[in-house]
Amino acid sequence: MKIVDEPNTFGLNNAILAQGSRLQPKVTPSPVSGPAHLHRLAGKCFSLTESMYKYEFCPFHNVTQHEQSFRWNAYSGILGIWQEWEIVNNSFTGMWMRDGDACASRNRQTKVHLTCGGSSKLATVSEPSTCVYHLTFETPLVCHPHSLLVYPILRETLQKEWDEAEQARYEGLITEQGYNNLLRDIFEDAGFLKSQRVKVKAEVPGLPRTHASFQECSEDFQKQSEEMERLRALLTQNNIPFESNGSRGLAITAVPNQQQWGDTGFLDLL
Repeated sequence: MKIVDEPNTFGLNNAILAQGSRLQPKVTPSPVSGPAHLHRLAGKCFSLTESMYKYEFCPFHNVTQHEQSFRWNAYSGILGIWQEWEIVNNSFTGMWMRDGDACASRNRQTKVHLTCGGSSKLATVSEPSTCVYHLTFETPLVCHPHSLLVYPILRETLQKEWDEAEQARYEGLITEQGYNNLLRDIFEDAGFLKSQRVKVKAEVPGLPRTHASFQECSEDFQKQSEEMERLRALLTQNNIPFESNGSRGLAITAVPNQQQWGDTGFLDLL
């Protein structure tokens, strides 16, 4: 009996694989973003073989794993697709690749940590928890101490918003959580993070209005404060009793058997 070795089927470019059997991404990778000097990594791939597995990291695209064995069901799959940066303390600290192949009740995901190295290469791969992978990518592109700072590469308008958020936090006008929410909005607007904001096509009556920036929020607050002062003055001028409920506004006190003078159309404005 003649035994014929079955060719290995690990890798996207294997010609014997049926087109429908090749790795199929679930989502489209996010656009290239972050420090401009890292954009040159787009379109390149870096591989590392450990034991029976070959890992391939394609910056701003995806991470794949290929089992190098002759098993009939050797695994080749996507461990994550480029989505967003991880940002901590004004620095890009990692790249998140999510929405990989299904793994039980969730999808595989990978965090890629960038570290200084003499050449660009995939250095280590680990799986600290089931279907969550950590890769270390070495490159001389991040050796400069300022190479991964966020603030310098923001456009001027977003830098101004960050400055205003810092000032508001310093003056105690916003909480730490509010400050972090403003920063996330800034990073989303810059394209560094995948947006989590729900897009509303039209304002729904009764729902609070949302603001696109801290400056817009401040301007809206100033306008509402001025309107409240105008209403207080008008109520006082027409001898209409009222109570101030702080941020909740004004509450008109009903006075039995007393004629309330003034513009009859005024109450329609409240």
